[in-house]
Amino acid sequence: MRRAAVLALLLAPLPFVAAPPLAAQDETAPAEPPALAKPAALTAEAMPPIPLALAEDARPYLEARGAGFAGWDPQARAVLISTRFANVSQLHRVAQPMGARTQISFEAEPVAGSYAPEKGDVIVVSKDRGGDEYYQLHSLKDGRLTLLTDGRSRNQRGAWSNDGRLLGFSSTRRNGVDSDLYVMDPRDPASARMVFQSPGGGWAITGFSPDNAVAYVADYNSVQDVDLYRLDLATGATTPMGDPAATIAFGGLQVAPDGTLWVTSDEGSDFQRLGRLDPATGKFRPVTREAWDVDGFDISADGKSIAYVVNEAGSDRLRLLDVASGKVTPVDVLPAGQIGGLSFAPWGEIGFSFSSAKSAADVWSLDPATMALTRWTQSETGGLDAGINVEPRIVTTKSFDGLAVSGLLYMPDPARFPGKRPLIVSVHGGPEGQSTAGFMGRNNYYLNELGIGLFYPNVRGSTGYGKTFVSLDNGPFKREDSVKDMAALIDAVRKDPAVDPAKVGLTGGSYGGYMCYAGAVQLKDRLTATQCTVAISNFVSFLENTNPYRQDLRRVEYGDERDPKQRAKLIEISPLTRVNEITRPMFVVTGANDPRVPKSEADQMVAAIRAKGGEAWHLVAADEGHGFAKKANSDYAFLAQLVFWKKHLLGE
Repeated sequence: MRRAAVLALLLAPLPFVAAPPLAAQDETAPAEPPALAKPAALTAEAMPPIPLALAEDARPYLEARGAGFAGWDPQARAVLISTRFANVSQLHRVAQPMGARTQISFEAEPVAGSYAPEKGDVIVVSKDRGGDEYYQLHSLKDGRLTLLTDGRSRNQRGAWSNDGRLLGFSSTRRNGVDSDLYVMDPRDPASARMVFQSPGGGWAITGFSPDNAVAYVADYNSVQDVDLYRLDLATGATTPMGDPAATIAFGGLQVAPDGTLWVTSDEGSDFQRLGRLDPATGKFRPVTREAWDVDGFDISADGKSIAYVVNEAGSDRLRLLDVASGKVTPVDVLPAGQIGGLSFAPWGEIGFSFSSAKSAADVWSLDPATMALTRWTQSETGGLDAGINVEPRIVTTKSFDGLAVSGLLYMPDPARFPGKRPLIVSVHGGPEGQSTAGFMGRNNYYLNELGIGLFYPNVRGSTGYGKTFVSLDNGPFKREDSVKDMAALIDAVRKDPAVDPAKVGLTGGSYGGYMCYAGAVQLKDRLTATQCTVAISNFVSFLENTNPYRQDLRRVEYGDERDPKQRAKLIEISPLTRVNEITRPMFVVTGANDPRVPKSEADQMVAAIRAKGGEAWHLVAADEGHGFAKKANSDYAFLAQLVFWKKHLLGE
């Protein structure tokens, strides 16, 4: 599975930079401890070196890995998985449960892909360069990639046809902005043809009719507003399925073997339900009556069964639906955790990935006839016993306007770390996202080794709590209501008897990074320090400089900087406007190739803090985008954060 050189690299000691020879040192100065060498792609500004001893102590936590289910090989009872053995995640094939993980892609950048349904004769993967998100599609064979797209535009995989003959995808090749729709037979790249010229950046092919004459198309306007269309592939004519003017969310459209359309939708409900969609009238007929969102589903090859996942307050529950009778069977053999990549095999087995607080992500399957659960992979956790990891408890409080908001609180073992403990509050991105109860990975180091608690708030605007909740932060005039939610939740956890209220840090990435900057301004009396990653510092400059295909999509969420009234409010609520109020130390992490939140957002915040004499560490990766995907960079960034929090929360 791993080449000898890769194995040798992984087993080698961590590199370090030694102190100067004794003869070159001041005789009265103590020798500097050995430091970890910084990866070549990283630039560290105003930061101390990372002690090699810390890197060695944390090493087992850095070696945890997970396996994501990427699909079945329809020609064999084998699975395709995504996992990382070297620097980035690659595709592997597993021929039997708990069998060898055979690596089949060998790229310098992460890849994601799947087999063609039914035929299984080709694997199509997507890959970008350095996190720039200008994905290209390739076929994968014998460890080599063959380019299927133009090599320049941004391309995203859509749906396969049920027979595996056609693949739908979107591409910005026409003007660099709009996501036009294409179909191709990936066995013949020259077969690619544009079938719809899109007037925006949120279009995708989500399914094909059984005869491949019609494609079903989604236009994503926002998390609350997704429009569906029928696209005649011969004529290019589109017909709306329902009223595009209505604010309704659809998700996960799939076509059953008999042509029936199944979708999830919040039409007539605050939550996403699973049901049938009439392609002629657009009428949605719900089948499930869950009290939470149906987050994903798949249909069996014979169309008789549907497996679906319900998000119950951040934990996933699997259900089986008998289509003919409407009977729903809960799958109780799984503990609370996170389920992903749900997919029926042609022979009826259901594959998926699963993780929990005490289990890294791994690939499993379920036989719906016997309800027998089979484990296909067991990912390494650096030799650590994942069974000792703590599970979260839910903290709920009322915000300024009476809205109930909640979060997940993880606290270290009080027997090992008695008394009140420091806490890091970590805000998810999106804002259309949700912090859920899954495997903590390297973050278990904070809990198990440093005795620092972790709290994950879900403020208004988060998904998983209904369409009303997710809409409460829309636009510039409601934006800071989510900051008030964060304040209420931080106040609640600071009162917890296990938490030291004088030692609370705040972190977040992307939109969570904006919340981190906003907290540094507005909640400084509650916080000791902040660590903000790929974060929005000024909404106007962000909206003007984010990648063009995203601008209109983000304006729906944040506001339109071209409107004078909204522009004034966006400037008012931007953390950069109030940078002089930041008094606590800050650590900023940035990807130089980030197409979503440009590096300039970090540069201007760091420069402004330093200009007034404040403390601002800054770590920049030249080969990363919206987050660090390469292990060497990610490891260094994590260790640097440990140094930052040990200094500001533990006083070391």
